[in-house]
Amino acid sequence: MKQKLTHTRNSLSQKIRLEMTSLLQQRLADSIDLMMLAKHAHWNVKGSNFIALHKLFDKVFSDVSGYVDVIAERIVQLGGIAQGSIRTIAKTSSLPEYPSSISSGDKHVAELAHEIAFYGELMRKAIATATQVHDADTADIFTEVSRGADVNLWFVEAHEQAES
Repeated sequence: MKQKLTHTRNSLSQKIRLEMTSLLQQRLADSIDLMMLAKHAHWNVKGSNFIALHKLFDKVFSDVSGYVDVIAERIVQLGGIAQGSIRTIAKTSSLPEYPSSISSGDKHVAELAHEIAFYGELMRKAIATATQVHDADTADIFTEVSRGADVNLWFVEAHEQAES
């Protein structure tokens, strides 16, 4: 099915807008998936660091929720339709499968760190693509998200790192 854009006076060419809305949609799916994985970890974490991890995972959820909104709104600004249903996300997310049966804080930290790192890599590739087609605004959004992913990765990975 060919994607159709709504009319806009945005000066980017239709070709660029089509390419960017497709890329933004892919990253939107990944963002919604990561957001819900963080909430899943928040709900299910157990162990001696429960309260710290419970709060941290909720912060990751909140941060990614903000990225979801910015990415979805950019899709619409470019004339696309933001596809955010759970069914669409389940079919299109690029993130690795997250084990649903874990509860250990250490295991949630390792899994969520893996997901955030992969997500950050996808965002850096998206920055390069948006830059290549001269869509500085979309590249800027992906840069903001990438920067935030790196901060969240740092916070989550800190729980794995031993003191020296």
